[in-house]
Amino acid sequence: MRSPALRHVLTHLITPLLMCIGMGLAYMGAFVTPAPHHLPVAVVGSGPQVKVFAQTVKDEAGDKLDVRTVATRSEAVHLLDSRAITGAYVPAAKAPELVVASAASDMDATAVEKVFTPVAAEQGTALKVTDVAAPVDDDPTGQGLFFLLIALSIGSYASVAALGAAGGTLPMRIRALLALGVSAVVSGIGALLAGPVFHLAHHDLANLWGMAWLYSAGILFIGVGLHTFLKRWTTLAMMVLFVMLNFTSSGGLFRPDLQNGFFGTLHAFWNGAGFVEGARSLLYFGGDGLSRDVGTLVAWLLLGFVVTGVAAVYERSKAPVAGGAAVPVREPEETVTEEEEAEETVGV
Repeated sequence: MRSPALRHVLTHLITPLLMCIGMGLAYMGAFVTPAPHHLPVAVVGSGPQVKVFAQTVKDEAGDKLDVRTVATRSEAVHLLDSRAITGAYVPAAKAPELVVASAASDMDATAVEKVFTPVAAEQGTALKVTDVAAPVDDDPTGQGLFFLLIALSIGSYASVAALGAAGGTLPMRIRALLALGVSAVVSGIGALLAGPVFHLAHHDLANLWGMAWLYSAGILFIGVGLHTFLKRWTTLAMMVLFVMLNFTSSGGLFRPDLQNGFFGTLHAFWNGAGFVEGARSLLYFGGDGLSRDVGTLVAWLLLGFVVTGVAAVYERSKAPVAGGAAVPVREPEETVTEEEEAEETVGV
């Protein structure tokens, strides 16, 4: 190709085109065809008749449901509170009941209702649905936490683009301090949105802010460290890690039992799932499972510290020494300007 300017433009178009492909594959693969996949449910009661009924439901559903029996309704409610099941069917001749906890997943509760409504109809009765853990009235679908996750993620990875473009020549310790400060601001904005602005969190707002800070800081430190090695490709890497794979596996819209196994596997350890499930635990389920989710966020932050530390060592090893002190390597001004333009445009 003879024109350097045209070649330059075409090279920079690679990133948005890859983003288009990646976003299409990730979002459409995760969200377009939700279907029950080993959805855990329970049938309440004891005795051979209940066991036969449960087995019949399982046989008809196949791999869509994992059906167990529990002796009492209170035991079923406990399993719902710990999110071990998504719904519990209480057989009765006149008024069968389905117990759900929609705060764990409105989509799961809807899917379970679709399963058991025809079962009750076959007995000639209407199904009574009882929600033992409903979201707050300000967030009736319970999906507000997912959109909070999006806001935190964009604030974090877009800040990585800004720090990399405008602060790439600063010493790593300064960039690390900036990452700490930015994560505090981003998480503070998230807390304001979740509390006074949209009222998603009616209690434990300080703890929610702490989880948001862990989440944001993990992204920022990973991004600041990766920028040392990936340069203008950092934005694409951040989009893959914290948008394409992150939003789709977070459980904010569909939990793993309505998705294929790939996203279910990521849900077990990805940081977005740690934040969303941790926030649900904190706000709706009395902190059940919270330590595991916070542990996930801490692990990602520690990974960020490691990546940033490796990048700092690498930069020191490459820096020329003047008068016994390492001097940061500065790229030609024209190159830095081009990289800033590309990173900031794509990043934001």
